[in-house]
Amino acid sequence: MNAMLVALAAPLLAALLAVVWPRRAARFGLLAVAVVGTAVPLLGAELLAQGRVGFVVGGWEVPLGIALAADGLSVLFLGMAALVMAAVLLAARRDFPPGQGGRASFGFWPLALLLWGALNTIFLSQDLFNLYVGLELLTLTAVALVALSGKAATLAAAMRYMTWALIGSLLYLLGVVLIYGAHGSLDIGLLQARQPAPADGLALALMTTGLAVKTALFPFHIWLPPAHAGAPAPASALLSGLVPKASFLIVVRLWFEALPDLATPLTLLLLGGLGAAAVLYGGLLALGQSKLKLIIAYSTVAQIGYLFLVFPLSGGVATMQHGVPGAWSGVIFHALSHALAKAAMFLAAGLFIRAVGRGEVLAMRGLGRELPVATFAFCLAAITLLGLPPSGAFTAKYLMLMAALASGQWWWALLLLGGGLMAACYLYRPVEALFASERAVLVDRPARWEEWVPLALALAAIVLGLFSALLLDLIYTGYQPGVASGS
Repeated sequence: MNAMLVALAAPLLAALLAVVWPRRAARFGLLAVAVVGTAVPLLGAELLAQGRVGFVVGGWEVPLGIALAADGLSVLFLGMAALVMAAVLLAARRDFPPGQGGRASFGFWPLALLLWGALNTIFLSQDLFNLYVGLELLTLTAVALVALSGKAATLAAAMRYMTWALIGSLLYLLGVVLIYGAHGSLDIGLLQARQPAPADGLALALMTTGLAVKTALFPFHIWLPPAHAGAPAPASALLSGLVPKASFLIVVRLWFEALPDLATPLTLLLLGGLGAAAVLYGGLLALGQSKLKLIIAYSTVAQIGYLFLVFPLSGGVATMQHGVPGAWSGVIFHALSHALAKAAMFLAAGLFIRAVGRGEVLAMRGLGRELPVATFAFCLAAITLLGLPPSGAFTAKYLMLMAALASGQWWWALLLLGGGLMAACYLYRPVEALFASERAVLVDRPARWEEWVPLALALAAIVLGLFSALLLDLIYTGYQPGVASGS
């Protein structure tokens, strides 16, 4: 319980202190990282020792009280978010020097820390309305980070993001209202034992659509590329690596925990089909981009699509198939690996763009000779996105491939392989440019320590694959639905 409270309170307290003492904002943020980084392993150890860990805020029992709980998914996502935040806050000290005046330097630190607090709230909440509160705080801070530079293009991207996010919020909230009206409770545990109501299907459809908008699932993705590409590099790392994972985790909680009996083969196929369209469409658009950050942004659209393959590959809790454990754990591995690799890639891209003063891939030819560590980090992140060994994404794709073949759904296996080939094609261009024989002309040389920050994240994505057995055990620890019981 104490570890959960620390994970929730530390980012929010650090955000408040960053407003009061802006010159020390970086110190407060990194101190919060150290505190949460200590609390998460303790929470994981407690989870392994006694199973699911939880408590009710204020001592009021549900449905009056608000329940918080930690299972294996919560701990893994908390740890992943802490790693990404540590790297982002370190990198941001150069882009947003604390206390040196200006709206951007003042605003980044509390906004980033509030975003982190919203993420941790979502990872630990067991109440649908509490999840809505976390989503709204996440959206407001993310939109503000996009608009931080104040440029016309980024303000337009932020406005588009805000418009789509509000649509998603309204759809989700309407579904929550229908669920509460039908059952008088929004607690996920109580909803599992509910008596089915006619409005449940509509409520789930509304909430899923709203969350798909926030996750940027095709065809609701159009706000993501301009927002992620236009934001400063540290903000892009947060927006691409962490923000979509929060809304996706809520989708998973809805379909596999709160309302698992509503899964039908047709709805699961529809969600998987949208994921497949995202993989193909995002990959094709990434192939046609000339700017590095747009390539990475459209890659995010494609990589998000893989997450939604969990629905047809698992068959849902109500119609579990032989390949469920592989599908489930594979998708979670992919979410964690993508968050680390994509954050590393955006941070490295920020260094490249600052070094040459432009965002076009052609302007970065030969830059690998000048920034070797950042180039190595970018290449390691690319290995993860391609799903090559020994990265965590290799484990993810292997598990999903085995699930597809075990369940007789060979077409999803073809999609996984084809998506990897497309990723190789669109990531080849920036890698080839970095290793070109030309000599890059630098307008600003990043400090050597800045290059090591994205490398640490890229290495963490590789380490996920090396320690996959331990993490597989943790994924299922304390998880209540019967997803892990498939043969």
